[in-house]
Amino acid sequence: MVFSSITFLYGFLPLILLAWFVAPKSMRNWVLLLGSLFFYAFGQPSFVLLLLFASVSNWAFALRLSRTRGTKGARQILIAAICVNLLLLGFFKYADFLIGSVNQVLGTAIPLLHIPLPIGISFFIFQSMSYVIDVYREEVVPQRSLAQFTTYVALFPQLIAGPVVRYGDVEQGLRNRSSSMNQLYSGVRRFTMGLAKKVLIANSMDELCSAFRGANEQSVLFVWIYALAFTLQIYFDFSGYSDMAIGIGQMLGFRFPENFRYPYSSRSITEFWRRWHITLGSWFRDYVYIPLGGNRKGKHVWLRNLAIVWLLTGLWHGAAWNFALWGFLYGLLLMVEKLFLGKYLEKSKVLSHIYVLFFTLLGFVIFNADGMGGMTRDLSSLFGLSGLPLWSAETSYYLNSYFLTLVIAIVGVTPLPKLLAQRWEKKPVMTILEPLAVGLLLLMSTAFLVDGSFNPFLYFRF
Repeated sequence: MVFSSITFLYGFLPLILLAWFVAPKSMRNWVLLLGSLFFYAFGQPSFVLLLLFASVSNWAFALRLSRTRGTKGARQILIAAICVNLLLLGFFKYADFLIGSVNQVLGTAIPLLHIPLPIGISFFIFQSMSYVIDVYREEVVPQRSLAQFTTYVALFPQLIAGPVVRYGDVEQGLRNRSSSMNQLYSGVRRFTMGLAKKVLIANSMDELCSAFRGANEQSVLFVWIYALAFTLQIYFDFSGYSDMAIGIGQMLGFRFPENFRYPYSSRSITEFWRRWHITLGSWFRDYVYIPLGGNRKGKHVWLRNLAIVWLLTGLWHGAAWNFALWGFLYGLLLMVEKLFLGKYLEKSKVLSHIYVLFFTLLGFVIFNADGMGGMTRDLSSLFGLSGLPLWSAETSYYLNSYFLTLVIAIVGVTPLPKLLAQRWEKKPVMTILEPLAVGLLLLMSTAFLVDGSFNPFLYFRF
């Protein structure tokens, strides 16, 4: 089940909200837990057991840690917990990637396992690990109720595509939360904005990307249009999902962390990664980069730590070498910026924005490539090295067809719409116009969902 579906919008979500509001406070976590398990089982029933195993094992590890705190055994339990989580993630997400890589390097013919990827495994494994580590660091008190901890792991708003919510973010809400009508409306408004991002813009950009892949007359300009379309698609797709998750959280009395802050307005790649997928970046910073020593142990160790973090960031996004190269590219750019380029980027707003947008487009071409062969083909086409003409009739057709949507999307990735909304939000007329606008967006999104085809979120595959 996905947020951008009629089943979710007019079936599951209203029912879970109704059940949550009418249930006694002592039963609300049970409503949320059972609803979350049903939500996950709707798409992949066989992997509910995996989700429950991750919950039970990490809950048990954390309790054991609390009993052995201050002893040598605590570190051993922490290592065991991390190993169990990484083995689960490695087996389901990376087993075939590793087997294929070995076959390619050694010329062997080890059969692939063809293991289906559990939806959202990267997210709920990372959240479970962060909880155990935080208990070890004495930053959170271990949860003694298995049901309450499983509610945190399985929490359906952020279960399958983030944001990466740490236990400390929702601990208070799990114990005692309430929701007012104002909070409910704020949640509905945030959810509807995210839904419109996904359905009205991201899906349209996906159509343009698909048209490029299926075009008979590709051109160099069409490759650049495709790169722009995918760069816009992934932003509106993922930030739209995050908005929906945060909005549902508000409806249910939770406060989830923000995940995007206009990343395409950045003036450096360093700033870009402070604004893009913020919760994942902070996870790698707090649980990998800083424990490795951060930048405190000299330049060589610091560069090594950056390389490790960005290799892992790339592979987290997908089990393929083009994802590793994508992570390496950004790690290298961050190193160059911190060593000398950063001071030059500060001198020119225009050039710094061009630099960020160029490498963002380039990076997402690598990200979305069909393996290393597809990446090589796409990059060579991007720079006119594959024999494509500069222009084609098909390029003109699709550029004209999607020009308005591209313009709306480009404006939408900037802070301009928010600034305009802030100027109008205190005017009395907005008490009428804003709910009407929210309702109109919901109706338009519904119409597109009824008329369109199934289009899952990009980050479901991670």
